[in-house]
Amino acid sequence: MKNTFAGIPEEFAKIEKANIVLSTVPYDGTSTWQKGADKGPEAFLHASENMELYDIETDSEVYRNGIFMPAPVTENSSPEAMVEAVYSLTKEYILKDKFVTTFGGEHSISIGAIRAHNEVFKNLTVLQIDAHADLRKEYEGSSYNHACALYEANENTNLIQVGIRSMDLAEKRVMNLVNVFFAHDMAQDEFWMDAAIELMTDNVYITIDLDGFDPSICPATGTPEPGGLMWYESLEFFKKVFEQKNVVGFDIVELCPNPDEKSSDFLAAKLYYKLLSYKFELNKKGEEIEENSTTNFVPIGKNNKFNSEDN
Repeated sequence: MKNTFAGIPEEFAKIEKANIVLSTVPYDGTSTWQKGADKGPEAFLHASENMELYDIETDSEVYRNGIFMPAPVTENSSPEAMVEAVYSLTKEYILKDKFVTTFGGEHSISIGAIRAHNEVFKNLTVLQIDAHADLRKEYEGSSYNHACALYEANENTNLIQVGIRSMDLAEKRVMNLVNVFFAHDMAQDEFWMDAAIELMTDNVYITIDLDGFDPSICPATGTPEPGGLMWYESLEFFKKVFEQKNVVGFDIVELCPNPDEKSSDFLAAKLYYKLLSYKFELNKKGEEIEENSTTNFVPIGKNNKFNSEDN
């Protein structure tokens, strides 16, 4: 597997220079339909090398903040061991004051990443973009199955679920319906984005299952479901979240690459880079606004928290 993102210059890929860590987890141990999510990180990295590094919308080259890639997490002896490995690596770099991002692999890899962020950042909201609820307590003998990916977050954080359109009846019994935005309701509600953001605490971790997108724009995922999010609709929502909240990390999962269809790989790479651009460039603009303000000055902390009240 490649050891740099998007072929960026070596000086921006070193840990000493990097503000961002990109952890890859090529794991597909519990998928129940189409296999191949373990090939997702490699396809994502390959697509990234064919992506322009200048982002038009934010007028920036966010890679200059540095993107370090540690060795992939290859622990696959059991789902539990994989989750522990992801947790340990994620927490290690959070405590080094890095903005930690993760690319899977199947959705169970998010359990460890979310756990690590929840231990460091107080009163955490987990924003889940997904076609599936993933709220089973246990599935096929394991509580670390991909179908259980958000159960722990539902118990221990402020979980907000967006784009849900497939679930088991048993999941409804543990679901916080106030915090769930079902796809069929979103299609009729022009204010769903603001409603979702109002439910969030200051610190937000984002987990994105690529099947949350409509299969017309992202077909290469393990369990595609019709009726998903579209590209610009999603970017509008993410931009609002980054503007108004302190996004502390994110993961992207469930790319199941198809050798004959590369658009999904490129969408994943573009999405990853776009989220980084929102994180670092929107924060930079927020800092500039605050520095130029003569009243209510609040310094930006080392975690680059964006103060939405000043904008």
